[in-house]
Amino acid sequence: MAHEPMLSPEDVDRIHRWHEEANEGIRSDTPRTFSYLGHTIVVPPEVMPISGTSALLGDAVLEEVREDDRVLDVGTGSGVNAILAASKSRDVVAVDINPHALAAARENAERNGVGDRITVLRSDVFEAVEGRFDLIVFDPPFRWFAPRDLFEAAITDEDYRALRAFFAGARAHLTDRGRLLVFFGTSGDLPFLRRLADEAGFTTEVVASQELTREGRRVEYFTFRMS
Repeated sequence: MAHEPMLSPEDVDRIHRWHEEANEGIRSDTPRTFSYLGHTIVVPPEVMPISGTSALLGDAVLEEVREDDRVLDVGTGSGVNAILAASKSRDVVAVDINPHALAAARENAERNGVGDRITVLRSDVFEAVEGRFDLIVFDPPFRWFAPRDLFEAAITDEDYRALRAFFAGARAHLTDRGRLLVFFGTSGDLPFLRRLADEAGFTTEVVASQELTREGRRVEYFTFRMS
């Protein structure tokens, strides 16, 4: 299903332009090491690095996870949120479609002493996921364009296929006390995400937000708690 943005044509054009600028700016030819919320995370060139807004979700994960939660991290990337969850929970599943991300997540989990608490799987959203979870964490691609390589697939989701699949399948993978933590911003089609959450029957609250200014325009990032 082709995505029809719930945004003005001017906003769509601007997001396309910002995407091209950001895509070039965040790439690297060598691995990068980050000190992040008390952990050391090594990110290979083929995997999305930690950004200045990452802690909006990371802090929420640390606040939300209970010791007896079973946690699923969808689109784990370098494993950052799975590792944060495993600092409290002993049962974390981390999934991604990028083989470089899966390898990085496993190595970072071992590096940070939680390798025995995290199961890393290749899964396209819920495709290979079994069972139910008390908490599902999702840091989805913001854009609805077609990715040109695996790296770009971390920030672009053609026609929001993965985002649609996530909200279509999330409820079936939640326990009775289950909840979601979802990160998103106005550099994507935020009204569409809100519509998907509403249609799936989730109640949404903002647990963290950050506002930046770019080219004189306000850009907002949010961590949503949904239940």
